[in-house]
Amino acid sequence: MAPSAADDLSLPHISDNDLKPFFVLHKGSTRQQHIKKSVGSTSRNVKVNLSSSLAASHEAEVVGDQLHENLRMKNFHNAWVKIESTIKDVLHNINADVFNEIDGWVHKSFGAICSSGKPDTNKATCSYPIVTDVTAKQIFTALVVMNNMEFVDDLQTFADLGIHLQSHGCHVANLSSVDFSAKNGIGGCLKSLSRQILKGSIDAADISILASWYMEQENSKQPVVVIVEDMDRCSGPVLSDFILMLSEWVIKIPVLLILGVATTLDAPKSVLSSKAVQHLSPFKFFLGSPADRLDAVIEAVLVKPCSGFLVGHKVAAFIRNCFLRQDGTLTSLVRAVKMAIVQHFLMEPLSFTVKGLLDEEVTQSGEPTSLAEACPKQALDLPSCMRILSEPKTEALLGGASKMKEFLNLWSCVVLCLYDAGKNQKATLLDLYYEALDPKLYNLRHSEYLESQPDSQRPSSNHGLHGQSFRNKGGLIGHTIRQVRDLPPAALFQLLEKWIKQTDGVNEIHEKVKELQLQEKFEDDNLKEPANRSRRQTIRNNGNLDKRTKELNQKAAALISSMAREHMQPIECIPFHEIVCFKNVDKLQAALLGDPRRRFQLDLLECHSFLKCSCCSKSCNVPISSMHDTTLMYTLAQEHGDLINLHDWYQSFRSIIFQRPVKERHRSKSSPSPKKRKTTTEPQNITEASVQARFCRAVTELQITGLLRMPSKRRPDYVQRVAFGL
Repeated sequence: MAPSAADDLSLPHISDNDLKPFFVLHKGSTRQQHIKKSVGSTSRNVKVNLSSSLAASHEAEVVGDQLHENLRMKNFHNAWVKIESTIKDVLHNINADVFNEIDGWVHKSFGAICSSGKPDTNKATCSYPIVTDVTAKQIFTALVVMNNMEFVDDLQTFADLGIHLQSHGCHVANLSSVDFSAKNGIGGCLKSLSRQILKGSIDAADISILASWYMEQENSKQPVVVIVEDMDRCSGPVLSDFILMLSEWVIKIPVLLILGVATTLDAPKSVLSSKAVQHLSPFKFFLGSPADRLDAVIEAVLVKPCSGFLVGHKVAAFIRNCFLRQDGTLTSLVRAVKMAIVQHFLMEPLSFTVKGLLDEEVTQSGEPTSLAEACPKQALDLPSCMRILSEPKTEALLGGASKMKEFLNLWSCVVLCLYDAGKNQKATLLDLYYEALDPKLYNLRHSEYLESQPDSQRPSSNHGLHGQSFRNKGGLIGHTIRQVRDLPPAALFQLLEKWIKQTDGVNEIHEKVKELQLQEKFEDDNLKEPANRSRRQTIRNNGNLDKRTKELNQKAAALISSMAREHMQPIECIPFHEIVCFKNVDKLQAALLGDPRRRFQLDLLECHSFLKCSCCSKSCNVPISSMHDTTLMYTLAQEHGDLINLHDWYQSFRSIIFQRPVKERHRSKSSPSPKKRKTTTEPQNITEASVQARFCRAVTELQITGLLRMPSKRRPDYVQRVAFGL
């Protein structure tokens, strides 16, 4: 007899230490194997064909959903890789000039140390320092001022500095404040120094080994640079001893120190001992300000569509408030953006079309393009596409998808032009970005009242990133437009030069800016004073200069105002924006701020929605034996108060586990004869010991999740609930 198909199936072995996510699988309701035969075979064939077609359609639907989910995850990965690489490139470009200055200082200082001569071989290989005068014990030290109280934003900066110096022929070791802790002492920083310089070959707290290694022919031609990333967090005595030790060996090992300073140049005097400070020869270097880095990242990631992902106005307001009210670090902002990307690609079903929607362009051959293929017909059901339903579906899909990239380019161009105009008033790009996404302000900008009224007639105000106040009517954008009227000629000329660069490639705006710049140059040439001009003509010329300067300022203000009205359309006003724009601020807030204990409770009580269990979902949170053990235990715990009696809890759990399903009871009642009763293939091997083991495991899981406190010596028969309510 051939073995059945069921006998060939075997489950993979799962060990107790397997920590992968698991699912509780329930035995589905078995279909009737014996179907009553109807009169005639035609009806039976129709039923079979119908069931097979339904099964095929369901299988195709499942395959399509799985394909779309894979595309969404792939698009998320591609988008985040682009954003991450863009942020890294932006920060590297900001610090590139400072890195080059530090590299030049390193080689210049190394040349000054080598000019004093090298010790002979006998002195170089001895295990003690060479006794010299005090001037020869000076250590060239670079004080790199970060201008930032939070060091988390500069971790990658010092790592990039070390890579930059290594690429220019330096032995580099990056030491953190953990290496200079009082617990590890000077031995901890010496071990870390030897491990990085000697490439892990020797891990010993002995500087003489490092001196012997450096005197080898291939190593002595390059300087040794020790980077202390955050001097303010280091232990002062340990760092002082480290500097005094290096000063004794500076002839054998030409060490150069780079100390990261948070805000002030007086940090060495407050952290180090006076004797250690005397051995330092300091030089000052300044990194880019946190505001400049923030604006550069906002421009590259959010203003310019580099990854095909954007955020709505409410999400931008939440990210801005988190940045202002919490730690105010660039790391927190990047974390919020990443969480928004995760939530968008998880929630938006059509996000699998992001790549084809923004990356491709329309061909001139008239053939179907990837844009039309990228946007499925379900995109017409989006709320933002209601106004284009009068067009044919193919034209609506293709037109809306092809215009989205054009709208985004115009919007980002105008925002950057406004940012150039508002830099003199310390306007940040984050504040401008927040207001540019507001649909209400976009409608308000269609009114001339935005820029025509003076600031004195607007008593209400709001505040920007640096605390400066801007009028509520028009906000920061209206304030920036009005400030263009008061620019001096030189500042107006520089602003037009910046606008020319910003609008390069955007023909709708570039030609108007170029025409205004030509007018400004023409007026400037006409109003130049010749050498033989009289005093009366000079006074008259100055009056004409002021008049024509005001006219040019009025034209510039009118130009940027029209650009804001016509082209700065927020993303939430564009058709198909739901595909690329994340607007659910509640999901982002729950993911960032979070309420883990509440989330645990909801997941336990709604476990059937994750496990896709039909029998548990029909029970309406009534305890049944098919529930997961932890879910069943927590559901039973809802019937108790602050304290839960372990014996009563176990008896309730045991009674439900040994309870037979309803279908099985009905089946036994309808067929009392043993011959007619169906035999179940599932063995009933539930024992008292297995129930106790499952009970203990569930109680332990509830304790690990923080929902339960284990029994104490005072009351060993009770456990205490920790979390109440949702």
